[in-house]
Amino acid sequence: MTKLIALFKKPGDTEAFDGHFERVHLPLVRNLPGIRDVEITRIVGAPIGESKYHLMAELFFDSKDAMDAALASPEGRAVAKDLLGFAASVVQVFQGETSAPETSPE
Repeated sequence: MTKLIALFKKPGDTEAFDGHFERVHLPLVRNLPGIRDVEITRIVGAPIGESKYHLMAELFFDSKDAMDAALASPEGRAVAKDLLGFAASVVQVFQGETSAPETSPE
C-alpha cells in the first residue's frame, strides 16, 4: 500500500488553518479517486517539550500508480491548488510504502 503524508508545521493562526483544513481541504482530499483511507493526526506534543508540528495527514492508496492517477486527476489538481493556497509555507509532503504490521508471539 502507498501513502501520501503531509506534515504541517504550526501555522500562525491555528484557528483559521483548522477551519479551512476541515471545511474545505479535507472534503477535497476525501473526493480523490481511488483513495482508500485518510488518517489525520493532531500533534499534541513531543517526548521532551513542545512540537513544532501541528498536524499530519496520511492518504492511503492501493499502489503508487493509483496515487499518481489520483494526484493527476482534476480532483487531485484541486487538492494541490488548495494546499498551495492555504498551507504552502507550513507543509512538507512525502510518499511512503507500508507493510502489514508484524505480530509479536504470544
